[in-house]
Amino acid sequence: ILGTHHEKGAQTFWSVVNRLPLSGNAVLCWKFCHVFHKLLRDGHSNVLKDSVRYKNELSDMSRMWGHLSEGYGQLCSIYLKLLRTKMEFHTKNPRFPGNLQMSDRQLDEAGENDVNNFFQLTVEMFDYLEWELNLFQTVFNSLDMSRSVSVTAAGQCRLAPLIQVILDCSHLYDYTVKLLFKLHSCLPADTLQGHRDRFLEQFRKLKDLFYRSSNLQYFKRLIQIPQLPENPPNFLRASALSEHISPVVVIPAEASSPDSEPITDLVEMDTAAQVSHGAASSGLPLGGIWVSLLPRDRLIEQLYREIAALKEELENFKAEGERRALQLRGRISELEAELAEQRHLKQQALDESEFLRAELEELKKQREDTEKAQRSLTEIERKAQANEQRYTKLKEKYSELVQNHADLLRKNAEVTKQVTVARQAQGDVEREKKELEDSFQRVSEQAQRKSQEQTEVLETLKRELAASKQELQALQGTLESSTQLGAEQTTRIASLEQERDSLSQAAEQHGEEMAALRAELQQLRDTLSSEKESSKKVLETLQTQLKDKEDVEQALQQRLSKEQLALLQGTAREAEQMVQDSLSRLEDPTHISCTSSADYLLSRTLAASECVERLQDAHSKYLSDRTDMSSLLPCVALFAHLISDTILQGSATSHTAPMEPADRLLEACKQCGSEAVSYLGALREPGSLEGADCTPVRNCLSRICAIGEALRPKGLDVKQEELGDLVDKDMAASSAAIETAAARIEEMLSKARAGDTGVKLEVNERILGSCTDLMQAIQVLVLTSKDLQREIVESGRGAASPKEFYAKNSRWTEGLISASKAVGWGATVMVDAADLVVQGKGKFEELMVCSHEIAASTAQLVAASKV
Repeated sequence: ILGTHHEKGAQTFWSVVNRLPLSGNAVLCWKFCHVFHKLLRDGHSNVLKDSVRYKNELSDMSRMWGHLSEGYGQLCSIYLKLLRTKMEFHTKNPRFPGNLQMSDRQLDEAGENDVNNFFQLTVEMFDYLEWELNLFQTVFNSLDMSRSVSVTAAGQCRLAPLIQVILDCSHLYDYTVKLLFKLHSCLPADTLQGHRDRFLEQFRKLKDLFYRSSNLQYFKRLIQIPQLPENPPNFLRASALSEHISPVVVIPAEASSPDSEPITDLVEMDTAAQVSHGAASSGLPLGGIWVSLLPRDRLIEQLYREIAALKEELENFKAEGERRALQLRGRISELEAELAEQRHLKQQALDESEFLRAELEELKKQREDTEKAQRSLTEIERKAQANEQRYTKLKEKYSELVQNHADLLRKNAEVTKQVTVARQAQGDVEREKKELEDSFQRVSEQAQRKSQEQTEVLETLKRELAASKQELQALQGTLESSTQLGAEQTTRIASLEQERDSLSQAAEQHGEEMAALRAELQQLRDTLSSEKESSKKVLETLQTQLKDKEDVEQALQQRLSKEQLALLQGTAREAEQMVQDSLSRLEDPTHISCTSSADYLLSRTLAASECVERLQDAHSKYLSDRTDMSSLLPCVALFAHLISDTILQGSATSHTAPMEPADRLLEACKQCGSEAVSYLGALREPGSLEGADCTPVRNCLSRICAIGEALRPKGLDVKQEELGDLVDKDMAASSAAIETAAARIEEMLSKARAGDTGVKLEVNERILGSCTDLMQAIQVLVLTSKDLQREIVESGRGAASPKEFYAKNSRWTEGLISASKAVGWGATVMVDAADLVVQGKGKFEELMVCSHEIAASTAQLVAASKV
């Protein structure tokens, strides 16, 4: 693990693993799986990238070990499949780290807040956890649990990798619970029935395995295994998420081993030590840091020496491989010749034996004739026996030769394997050579920059030389003029001549330096031209690779298009089944008891119409770009959901509507469902995908909307100019009714005091007193409502009259009229019920109902005032 973080990858690890006999030693393969699992969890993030290329080799090895039913064979097979599944999961979901530790926010970001992504991610986690549980169960099945297997070396060898499995399982269980709660908040429960069944099965297995593991002595000193709850979470109840406790695996500090301790401190080494260590460990003789430390000439020379050494080593590899191949071919030829000779001897012996057998038969026939024939027969039998012994010896010699030939064939396979290893080493050398060429390219670029700097210095020296020449010319002019001055200037002239000589020498030195710089510049140009040629070759190679990559990308794009089309077909099929289910519910007798309102039907129909518009836009966008299906799939699912909801709400609304509109509404719902099924069927077929049109569905929704509008309860059939008068009239009527009711209650109270005594009088006084308090409160309510109504009208009408204000706000006015009528009516009924109760003819329940009715009317009046 430290090595992967140091070299930022797993190249060294795989270079060593490729030389191990993993296919011939099951225990070694088991330990490799354990180490590789740790690297995927705690190693550098590039371990996954470096390991994906060996995924097919791991699959082949898994199939090979799967044929071995005893020992570690099945364990290695399942563990290799688990590692392949882990690599595929992290490749598809790069946001998940190797140790699967993520916060809730990171988990939401991994699904990109898309219910389809969460749905697919949950399926992948189920598959991942399935292989973890298979390995868990297989290890326990391979152990004799009646003994203390956890304290033996053999048992600990099988149990050790389960620590990594327990760490993975705890996180996967936690994430599947959270994702399933999230899916149940977005999708219908029936759609997620398969998810729930699979989760329950894995929950029972994981709970049992955690419980069995926690009782083993081996795990108690290394890891604290959490216990799952007694019952699985109830995903149908959203509040159950708060009851979920994430299982936490605790690794005690004192049980940490060197390969499981975190990287807490890395010693800072000297630069040269880093380079030498990198060269020794990776096989590279040059580290990237030398570029900035060594001089250019030494670096180029050393690169040439190392390239030559690598070429010599490569030639040695080739020569050794050819020499061994020639030796093997010669030995095979010798063995084939010896085998042919032995076959010839065998054939001769067989022919001689057949001849002697024939002669023996002839002598047996003549045995009865003469004694001479008898003696000849005895001699022939002796010869035949000798030939049989010779034939037996030849047969044994032949078997020995066949065995030797088989041994030589095995040796030939080993030598072939060594040649393969040599070829791999040759590939490593080619890769190292490419890296050296890259380093040489960087050195060439530095040399070019240095040559430019030297050219600039040369230009500067030229300018200084020109200035010196000008100064020399000026001095010569001064010398000519000073000659006329006399003998007193002789000393000055001599000094000027000396200065002139020194300047001439400096000019000559500058000229020599310029010539040297020109030679060096020419050398650098030659080097640059050679580098350009090599770069051109490398560019051609890269262009070839780019073309191959484009072909692969084109094939992958075609495959992606097919998979997207299959995904669209599956989604359309599910949507079609959802609409068919809603149509089938229309004929269900239990659905007759369901009712709904026209207003709710209109809201559902409006939402479905908007979804149809979005679906049409997404369909057009997909037809223009077949690679973008991000907007079409969610629209198809939402379309099926809203259409099904509209059909069911329309059927429920028809149960409370008159017969003729109910029949028309039910027929429109059925036609809408059939048109939706036709449209989804067109989406499922590639031939009709482009011509799919949802206009009939939109027309059916318009019909449903029109019928719903007709079924809405009608408002007051009053002209708007009469609304203002109605408000005043109804408010006045309510006030009058309340006053009349209060007066009647006072009258009833007087009669009760005059005619009743004892408990009856006390009960009647309490009843009528409560009614009196209620009427007073209603009177205050009506007065306050009038004042509030007046304030609303005065503050909102501007220059208009109250009647115009009421007409303008007709819906509020109608609510106010209805509320005032209900309050006045409730007061009247309350008085009648109280009168009957006092007389002994009524029931207390009637008073309670009237009280609740007044409370409801009061709430309606308050709501109208707030509006």
